[in-house]
Amino acid sequence: MKNRILLENYFFSEDLEAQIAAFVNHYNHRRYHESIGNLTPADVYFGRGQTILLQRERIKRDTIKLRRLQHRRQAA
Repeated sequence: MKNRILLENYFFSEDLEAQIAAFVNHYNHRRYHESIGNLTPADVYFGRGQTILLQRERIKRDTIKLRRLQHRRQAA
């Protein structure tokens, strides 16, 4: 955050506060964190983490199944 904030000059404290708020929002709601299973902190905090992980696992299984089917069709 420090490096991102220091790249620009802020002439009004409101501009700096808006940039900090935008960074915090991005960090908590959009940026995935490897240490918590590639989820956002908001997902974990609001209890959506397990649902998201299960959905990702289902998508992964379906993708592998589809790729195996495509590979078998090409091999035949």
